Amino acid sequence: MIDQSTIRKIIHVDMDAFFASVEQLDNPELRGKPVAVGGNRERGVVAAASYEARKFGVRSAMPGKIAALRCPGLIFVRPRFERYKEISGQIRQIFLDYTDLVEPLSLDEAFLDVTENKVNNPSATRIALEIRKRIKDELGLNASAGISYNKFLAKTASDINKPNGQAVILPKNAEAFLEKLPIERFYGIGKVTAEKMKELGIHNGFDLKQYSVQYLTKKFGKSGLHFYNIVRGIHLSEVKPNRIRKSLSAESTFSKDISEDEQIADALERIWEEVVRRMERSGVKGRTVTLKIKYHDFTIHTRSKTIEKFLEPARIKEIIWELWHQEPLVAAVRLLGIGISNLNLEEEDYFPGKQLWINFDGEYAEDQS
Repeated sequence: MIDQSTIRKIIHVDMDAFFASVEQLDNPELRGKPVAVGGNRERGVVAAASYEARKFGVRSAMPGKIAALRCPGLIFVRPRFERYKEISGQIRQIFLDYTDLVEPLSLDEAFLDVTENKVNNPSATRIALEIRKRIKDELGLNASAGISYNKFLAKTASDINKPNGQAVILPKNAEAFLEKLPIERFYGIGKVTAEKMKELGIHNGFDLKQYSVQYLTKKFGKSGLHFYNIVRGIHLSEVKPNRIRKSLSAESTFSKDISEDEQIADALERIWEEVVRRMERSGVKGRTVTLKIKYHDFTIHTRSKTIEKFLEPARIKEIIWELWHQEPLVAAVRLLGIGISNLNLEEEDYFPGKQLWINFDGEYAEDQS
């Protein structure tokens, strides 16, 4: 049963293939062609892919070599983060015409609480339509939107009619919608967790709903309560403006503990690629690298290194291996994580119009856009 006192009018706006769309906007020769924003095709990682490229299976965090094999005509473009930040600031200004309760997740997406708004419009759906139209008319870019009574459902809804569409999940429809939703499409459930759930016979929201909070907590730790609540449409996190991201990280929990050198290398490579993707998407760099290791007995060790200059992706990878080799492997590993901190964020430089970051770190909150 949904608590009526917790119901808000939340919009999640997500720009469609933002980095690639900006490149196509600024360079007409790229329009209608498969574009990958990121490094070069030999050693780079795809930060963003146009929808033309996605049709070939090109996706974010994919190594450039693999992307080029999947899409032989793929055009690689170096990222221009200052340009993306400029346009992101213009988008935020549009948001702020409707509400001051704007919580950006990254340069290309944000939550808006329009329960009370500056235009006195009682319909969040109509506000979302108007915002998307203004972004298209004023900036030449497409955006998708999700509307619901909490952040989790608004984020989930924004994927339903993407690209260039929107969807609403009403309180009366939420539980039925979630029961049918495949588990891998739940916002906040990453690939590793989804696979673990499937091993337990949990394939959709209905399956997840059959388990008690005690069982889910036993299997998934503190995330168990979160999973128990979201499948019932319960998510009490408020839209919080003025939150500055202090760090950025990604981690992976393994369905079976790992100890072989090749397994460790593969895992660290994947996590490094995800961290780089998040850095590029957020337009940030850092000076501190932290390696997190959770062993089979749940003991956690962390190792960090800080340097004077902001780190490029290749240097981050070098430091990760330096940290890994500081001590011999003492037991099988259950989880590995990589964190970047001491970020190059100053409010006046990076957040025009009160734009600030939410920290979506860890496999539990793995980005699925």
